Amino acid sequence: MSTLLDCNKQWSSRPAEERFTSLPAMLGTMQALRDNSRAGVVPSRRLEVVPAADNRGLVVTGPNGHPYAPSHHAFGQLASLVGAPAGYLRELPAPMAADCLNFGLQYSRDVEDVGVLITREPGTPEGTLRAATGPRYGRVWNSDVIRALIDRFGDGVSGDFRIPGEFGHAVEVTTKNTTLFASDRDCFVFLADEANRISLPNRRDGKTGTLARGFFVTNSEVGAGALKVRTFLFDYACSNRIVWGAEQVQDIAIRHTASAPERFLEQVQPALRSYANASSGGIEQALRDAQKARLDNVGDFLSKRYGPRRAAVLQSTHLLEEGRPIETVWDVVTAATAHARGIAYTADRVDAEAEAGQLLRLPA
Repeated sequence: MSTLLDCNKQWSSRPAEERFTSLPAMLGTMQALRDNSRAGVVPSRRLEVVPAADNRGLVVTGPNGHPYAPSHHAFGQLASLVGAPAGYLRELPAPMAADCLNFGLQYSRDVEDVGVLITREPGTPEGTLRAATGPRYGRVWNSDVIRALIDRFGDGVSGDFRIPGEFGHAVEVTTKNTTLFASDRDCFVFLADEANRISLPNRRDGKTGTLARGFFVTNSEVGAGALKVRTFLFDYACSNRIVWGAEQVQDIAIRHTASAPERFLEQVQPALRSYANASSGGIEQALRDAQKARLDNVGDFLSKRYGPRRAAVLQSTHLLEEGRPIETVWDVVTAATAHARGIAYTADRVDAEAEAGQLLRLPA
């Protein structure tokens, strides 16, 4: 079993204006942001960085001469394009930082197209440069992701999949306990079906337990991260929005390359549809089968799948966690996910958890 902190990190850091109590409210804000934004591709030497009027910040102008103040994230992307450390540039006086960026954009590197995303509120003279990416960046709009979630799961507060309660009990959704977050940089959604829980005999100490289905969806339309879907079974989410007792953690990740929008349609949307329509009985049966699938030779099974050294680690882990040796496929899953909790690097930990989940698909 794992403890997932993804939502806790969002919950503990997001300001009030980035918290939403329903998916439609979230969609309205993200759609308005999209409607006021325009994407384009500009040669790097047609971009110029100049000090703002107060000489305390910077603006970027393009071929049309309109000024756009770079967001914190876009400034970091500009610095990366010219090969300069963003933290150092932020400490320089605005005129000096502008000179450094202009030298990098116009003289020290070959002419290269830059994908820009600019946003301007109606009636305002100055806009915002929200992204400066490669020319083939495949943008998946936050509004499209949220709309797909609404199509599959409803408003996020009244369907089977909704903002989770606290310790398994339903609570009134407020901005203080929500699990829906979005800004001009990214979005994060955590929904769960805690009403149709999956019963699992012998979950702990020989006692029957139940699991809920949940998922995270994250995306950034400005290049701050990939589009990711993480599905899992879990015990409960606490008031700090930590997910406890997670099992069967599985991930889909789509990088924002040129084909990202198409792959969002081909991979993520069908996966969400399947997850929404999945029979809890099918999941429950898979777990029961794993519990019943006794292993004739635990050592051989583990060594062939993981190698002798890791096999020994898993056997020791299960003995410490459960107080008895590995006997079934379910025990191997328990040992593998417990071992994954100690892996320092997130990507490696996710791979280990996903690998453990594949064991449930073995024939009983």
